[in-house]
Amino acid sequence: MKKLMIQFMKFGVVGGIAFVVDYAIMVFLTEVFGIPYLISSTVSFCVSVVVNYLLSMRFVFEGREDIRKQTEFAAFVILSVIGLGINQLVMYLVADVWLGDKIKRAYLFAKIVATFVVMVWNFVSRKIFLEKK
Repeated sequence: MKKLMIQFMKFGVVGGIAFVVDYAIMVFLTEVFGIPYLISSTVSFCVSVVVNYLLSMRFVFEGREDIRKQTEFAAFVILSVIGLGINQLVMYLVADVWLGDKIKRAYLFAKIVATFVVMVWNFVSRKIFLEKK
């Protein structure tokens, strides 16, 4: 149990770094270039996936020896694409459906909510599919 807690804390740190990358790029693209938040969020999410993969497989998860790195990365990307779908759905529901016009720049809050939801998905799915048993 202690090992799992330490691993989850490392996952949180790595996730925090990836979140900063994700959030900063999304805000930059939306605020500076006027790109709609769901598009800028997709771009920023993709960049953060690469950062997250590199850091996660180095510091958080012990990679499986029975699969090649290319296969491992492909699985990571597939799990992340599912996470992106969850991210986009939660952002849309929070920013457009729930908050609507009630809060200016609701997408900023929606991204935080979506990140916490996707964080759970990421940890559980990566633990099941990518980590050495």
